[in-house]
Amino acid sequence: MVLPSHSRRWATSTTPHSTAADPAEVEALKCLDLGTSKLEEGDVVAAKNLYKRSVEIRRTASSLFNLGVTHYHLKEFDEAISSWQASIVLQPSSPDAHTNLASAYIMSPVARPDLALKHLKQVASHTTSTTYLFLSHFSIAATLSPDDPEIAFNLAAVLEATGKLEEALDQYQRSKDRGVERAAIHVRNVSAKILGRKMKEVEEAEKSSSEA
Repeated sequence: MVLPSHSRRWATSTTPHSTAADPAEVEALKCLDLGTSKLEEGDVVAAKNLYKRSVEIRRTASSLFNLGVTHYHLKEFDEAISSWQASIVLQPSSPDAHTNLASAYIMSPVARPDLALKHLKQVASHTTSTTYLFLSHFSIAATLSPDDPEIAFNLAAVLEATGKLEEALDQYQRSKDRGVERAAIHVRNVSAKILGRKMKEVEEAEKSSSEA
């Protein structure tokens, strides 16, 4: 699953303050522009190689961001995460980099919804609405493709991170039943969380009764 408008977006080759004052920068920008052309043509592998070359010559937020996009499209999620993390170091306020990084954390074989939400909270000051907008993307995808176990898993991960444990358990179970083996451990973990929460509620209720 790819988030609409964000995960397909790539950066421009220059920044408002960039110049091409030396041969190395000229070559780096050339590789970046050629990579973007290849990406627009759908040749992701060629684009990745050109972006890698651009990064080797001169590391910029744009070149690292674009390299991350190609890794993401090729399902190389660890590499995408690494590229976008490096891009954010150079340009911390980039909303696209934070959003794409969140998506990569969710799509990774070992999903990290906690880290996904951490980066989503960087996108806007209204963190709650941003988080639930992200959740809505997965909910819509699950509605459109109810039999897709990976979408169910991704939705479950976000539901778990937002505290909707019962709904998360349902989606993890759906994913497990359709063949996603890694969902099994999440079924156990979320079940334990639900049980723990219920026990805590009982303890608090008993404590309140005794104090009354």
